[in-house]
Amino acid sequence: MTRICVIGAGNGGLSCCVQLAHAGHQIALWNRSEKTLDPLRPAGIGYRGLLGSGWIQPDYIGTDLDAAVGNAEAIVISLPTSAHEGVANLLATRGITNIPVILNPGHTGGALAFRHGYQSTGQPCPPLVEFSTLSYVARMSDPATVDITGVAGRVWAAPMAGHMDALALACELFPNAEPLATVLGSSLANVNMVLHPPGAMLAAAWVEATQGNFTFYVDAMTPAVAGVIKALDRERLTLARAFGQELPDLEQEMRAIGTIDNETSDLDLATLIRTGTPNRKIMAPDSLAHRYYIEDFWFGLKPFIALAAVADVDVPTAKALLALADAAKAGAAPAGRDARSMGIEGMDLPALQRYVETAA
Repeated sequence: MTRICVIGAGNGGLSCCVQLAHAGHQIALWNRSEKTLDPLRPAGIGYRGLLGSGWIQPDYIGTDLDAAVGNAEAIVISLPTSAHEGVANLLATRGITNIPVILNPGHTGGALAFRHGYQSTGQPCPPLVEFSTLSYVARMSDPATVDITGVAGRVWAAPMAGHMDALALACELFPNAEPLATVLGSSLANVNMVLHPPGAMLAAAWVEATQGNFTFYVDAMTPAVAGVIKALDRERLTLARAFGQELPDLEQEMRAIGTIDNETSDLDLATLIRTGTPNRKIMAPDSLAHRYYIEDFWFGLKPFIALAAVADVDVPTAKALLALADAAKAGAAPAGRDARSMGIEGMDLPALQRYVETAA
């Protein structure tokens, strides 16, 4: 049994609590908002789907971070990636420097932003592991119940600064995690960065006209959208090779995760995505303020472009999509994640590789 503090009470955080509780671990759940936690206090977390159905009761549910971390042996952060730097600041101000931290998910540049958030306070970053994407496909059907329609067959996990003990712990807690050498690999294995922006941008008018009254992975997944996805994926793989990482293409990645489950290999990408069971019923964003815009453009494509600049790799599709999002004010055009917020401003490729491999 491991004592784990889970930070985040949304789809991902509650799913993490369910899986970890099923494995016999002791769970404390922290979230900033009392309003979010209040529905969970009477009976705990309700769940149904691929992890079964029922209720689990964490040992602690609350907004007191000191109480939640307490005697934790690991911290799992399952929040939108835009929160990583802020949570790092919160933990750093409490002097938490030795408890392993797992970003599930980390998305693109999450570990870099988290480490920079720590270092900006003058505290050394704790052992840190980044997951490429969330371990689940999940949506909350009511404020106390999470529907888990997908459990990833594989997600990539990588350590920051060579913390292999933390990586081993992460892979023990989440058996579907497969190790990579550095976070440059896990950050570029973020499938949502490739999968969401083309469909979200090319269906923006439809989103605004219907408030998202269509299925994102079925109705909006046309051959033209799939063509843009493929172009963006080629840029991702090219950048990965510049970093010395050989990663699977999007179709292979989605098959490993389990969001493509059609065994036929000669179908086109649009058909394979449309027929994937876990995502089939997921509705489109209800506005351009949805996380598919805020998170996957400004905290996905934007850091991807910044990483590409370090490696001197051209990524025209990513730049075009981000420029369109900026013109459309998608997600209100937040500052997002850039080289400065990842702590890599002014670095060249050798300097970046040393940075992710070396302790602070």
